[in-house]
Amino acid sequence: MDRDLDVVFDTVAGETLERCWGTLKSVAESPNPTHDAMFPKLTEAQIARLASSGVRRSVAEGEIIFEQGAVGRSFFVVLEGSVEVVSPSANGETLITIQRAGDFTGEMDILSGRPSLVRARATTASELIEIDPATLRRIVQTDADLGEFLLRVFVRRRVGLISGALGDVVLIGSRHSADTLRLKEFLARNGHPHTYLDVERDTTVLDLLERFGIPLTDIPVLICRDQSPLRNPSNAEVARCLGFNLEIDETRVHDLIVVGAGPSGLGAAVYAASEGLDVLILESNAPGGQAGSSSRIENYLGFPTGITGQDLAGRAFIQAEKFGAQIAIARAAIGLTCDHRPFTVECAGADPVRGHALVIACGAEYRRLPIPNVGQFEGVGIYYGATLLEAQLCADQEVIIVGGGNSAGQAAVFLSGIAKHVHVLVRGAGLAESMSRYLIRRIEESPTITLRTRTQVVGLEGNGSLERVSWKNQESGELETRAIGHLFSMTGASPNTAWLHGCVAIDDKQFVKTGADLDPQDLEAAGWPLRRQPFLFETSVPRVFAIGDVRSGSVKRVASAVGEGSVVVQLVHRVLAE
Repeated sequence: MDRDLDVVFDTVAGETLERCWGTLKSVAESPNPTHDAMFPKLTEAQIARLASSGVRRSVAEGEIIFEQGAVGRSFFVVLEGSVEVVSPSANGETLITIQRAGDFTGEMDILSGRPSLVRARATTASELIEIDPATLRRIVQTDADLGEFLLRVFVRRRVGLISGALGDVVLIGSRHSADTLRLKEFLARNGHPHTYLDVERDTTVLDLLERFGIPLTDIPVLICRDQSPLRNPSNAEVARCLGFNLEIDETRVHDLIVVGAGPSGLGAAVYAASEGLDVLILESNAPGGQAGSSSRIENYLGFPTGITGQDLAGRAFIQAEKFGAQIAIARAAIGLTCDHRPFTVECAGADPVRGHALVIACGAEYRRLPIPNVGQFEGVGIYYGATLLEAQLCADQEVIIVGGGNSAGQAAVFLSGIAKHVHVLVRGAGLAESMSRYLIRRIEESPTITLRTRTQVVGLEGNGSLERVSWKNQESGELETRAIGHLFSMTGASPNTAWLHGCVAIDDKQFVKTGADLDPQDLEAAGWPLRRQPFLFETSVPRVFAIGDVRSGSVKRVASAVGEGSVVVQLVHRVLAE
């Protein structure tokens, strides 16, 4: 049955991919500025530099150069002849581009080590330069001009694949399913192209589910090429299916393990890897952390027009990979052995990893609303991030944002252009103590945003998804119930420190204590073994550091998190030299 199901689903997926890829197909067949940006030609000087690092290879007409799903594939430069790059599907192949003399293959999957999303075939007898992935990474790191050029093109090609929904993944789900939103966010934030089919909007898909005995309670269903459908898979299962972590070697002892790929963790990884350290990052979900769900950050240095949290995280992720850092996606840390070296980090569903130094950068999460049935509506009316995915669910409807920090302000401004009306609820008397002035001004000036001070949510109602919200003004005692089905909770912060199991000293709010915040009692309890005092950002255990939102007393800003990530690397060098 599963084999038949794969064939039927593959056909549906293929038809959808054909529709989605129509625009880029026309791009491939008729050169235009978009095509030129994605598929520029190398200069003779660039070809000569690449040729010195590769080997010449002859291929026959019709020969497959690399297949969809290939892992560890090489980078190719066309010297003579022609190569077609296609997207295979059940209905045949969709042409992406034809590459001739001076063109080259590849996109971000070459640097990340993930399986190829496309197939390449010689359409005539051709001469190529072949460069293995390790050598290509060295070129990107050491040849500034050529490395910048290749990275820019690789990113453009990945964006093209995403915008065309081209890839080896089909997600079948429902807008009323919290797990569907979870998987859509996981795929989007990890930059993996996919096709999404909604059972409410595509009756053919619903018929197929019924025909082959998959009940609606089993959705979402994820289909990876050449594998049986996964019914409501975990993020870790999806990561394994897509080959996200194929290059991770659990037997290796790393110079540095960074737990968390938010701004602070990525900052540490970029600086550490660029300075020659062997770095492994463990990320439980997707790069960016809490900041990755920000709709637009406008006060981050160097981006005067603003940048989304996902874009910022994506750029940092590429930088870390460029310098050779390894990043394990959907690999959550669940325990730390810190009483001997090298340190051992236990991972959920995977082998433990070891390192000579550790940076804790696992951040914090928004607190749940103190309402008993809040879990019933998470993902189906209650959200903890305001990206385009969530915004699409509440277009032209009223929404509520709970919280008075910058993330809440960014969400309010962003959603005010999409939702019918935005209600911002805060417990305090105003926003001045917790929000940047530029956001306060925009909220005050927006006719579609209402600020409700001294107000708390006291009730949630709905059948399957959120339908009504009750709030109460704490000064007047007035209680109001509105038919609102979308609430964004962005209040408070709970640090992700449970996995440490008391290995390092924490404060009364469970944030990790570091440096001068560690008192003699903390060090005595931890058995601090050195004559020196802990360095800045160092915990009560030597060689273990904490940065970003998880650190006690940290400034909850993206810029400060990145700054801590850069500073901690100098301290890592010092402790490794001890």
